[in-house]
Amino acid sequence: MSESRNRILEALKAHSSEADLPSPPVYKPQLTWSKDEKLDCFQTMLESVHGEVHRIQKDQLGEKLAQLLKQKEVKRLLCSPKFPQAIYDGLNAIECLRYDRHISEWKEELFNSVDASITTTLCGVAQTGTLVLWPDREEPRLASLVPPIHIAVVEADTIVETFAEAISEGNWASQMPTNALLISGPSKTADIEQILAYGIHGPKQLIVLIVNNQE
Repeated sequence: MSESRNRILEALKAHSSEADLPSPPVYKPQLTWSKDEKLDCFQTMLESVHGEVHRIQKDQLGEKLAQLLKQKEVKRLLCSPKFPQAIYDGLNAIECLRYDRHISEWKEELFNSVDASITTTLCGVAQTGTLVLWPDREEPRLASLVPPIHIAVVEADTIVETFAEAISEGNWASQMPTNALLISGPSKTADIEQILAYGIHGPKQLIVLIVNNQE
């Protein structure tokens, strides 16, 4: 019995050598969609789950932001330092806040009196209408999760066809994000409440600004 078992083990080892192992699959973009087709699908998918989408030029960001905040009656905005100060300069009637303190120092203020936040995005996924965020110290996860309105800015050139393409083009294999955040549609805070929210107990409104960097 022992000799038979040893022969089987040796045979298994021989067949499981690294030389015999298949190479991992490599993702290759299909390159079937044009930029406009990806933009159209991305917008359609977001709007199908009640996301509000606006397409603008890069130099219109400050003006559009001011317009939206006035329309939504926002008084206090959590601002991302990743945007140039110029886009905030025209928000005279709005208090611009920065996430520059430990959460323990202003938790009550953040959860109870901040009306909206604005963040960048890593990319967008056209097939599912998914936003990919990469939270860090300047844009912590709570910045997009807590305020009732989340304004996400995505550059048109970063919208890819599939999530696999996002991983491949972003070279996630060598620099895997520590806290990647995917926003792909509304969830409900509870079966009884039936309240639409993004993420887990997230914002009730998602506004996506698709920015075209071309002049």
